[in-house]
Amino acid sequence: MIMKKLLFFAVFAAMVAGCQQNQEKQDALVNQLRDSLNSIITQKDTELNDMMSTLNDIEDGFREINEAQGRVALAKQGEGTNTKERIRENVQFIQTTMQQNRELINKLKQQLRESSFKGDQLKRAIESLTAQLEEKDKQLQLLRDELQDRDIYIGELGEKIEGLSTDVANLTVESTQKTETINTQDKQLHAAWFVFGTKKELKEQQILVDGKVLQSNFNKEYFTKIDIRVDKEIKLYSSSAKILTSHPSSAYTLQRDANKQFILRITDPQLFWSTSKYLVVLVK
Repeated sequence: MIMKKLLFFAVFAAMVAGCQQNQEKQDALVNQLRDSLNSIITQKDTELNDMMSTLNDIEDGFREINEAQGRVALAKQGEGTNTKERIRENVQFIQTTMQQNRELINKLKQQLRESSFKGDQLKRAIESLTAQLEEKDKQLQLLRDELQDRDIYIGELGEKIEGLSTDVANLTVESTQKTETINTQDKQLHAAWFVFGTKKELKEQQILVDGKVLQSNFNKEYFTKIDIRVDKEIKLYSSSAKILTSHPSSAYTLQRDANKQFILRITDPQLFWSTSKYLVVLVK
């Protein structure tokens, strides 16, 4: 009896120790996961705070430019040497602040490119700031023309403004090019190609060779390119249709129209095109 009790307590103690070890391992994994999540959150917060700080500096710059424009407007109503000097100082301040804002906008764009934070709203904000900078540049050029008419010379401002105009043009071109690149990449990402034809036609284009589909150097120009987000219905113009490429059967239906000819309707584009971006249909 004593031996049985000792054996029972030994087994019980081993079970308790094992549970404690499993709990410790589980706690360690949970702590590791928590630390990883906190690290990710901290990184994102740091990146976002840096970008918001840059954005606030840009907004402060535009506020100071607006205030300087107001001082110039008041000074233009006066006369004398002091008035001209105040105008020069404020116009030069506007020019310098605009250049600083230009550099800050470039910095903000770089921060967004390097950040793990991808926000369309921030991209739109950068585009809006660039547009504001371009508008301020136009206003500055108009002011320069007006001051020249009043024989108020701003030193080397003319050359600097021309440089600013070039910078704005370059920023506009860069933004347009990047937008076009993104649109092209987006279309390519959602592009697919389809073809339907008789057995003879598919063989002539090397699409069907010895009963195998798309195994040789087939004619890609024979296919029609589509956008899978838009094109979800393909008319096959035949009363006989057989899909030769591999696509999940749950992602499409083959239905007949009023003329008894088949129409391929893609009900789940992402699933349908997940196995192949090429669709081959055999018709008669």
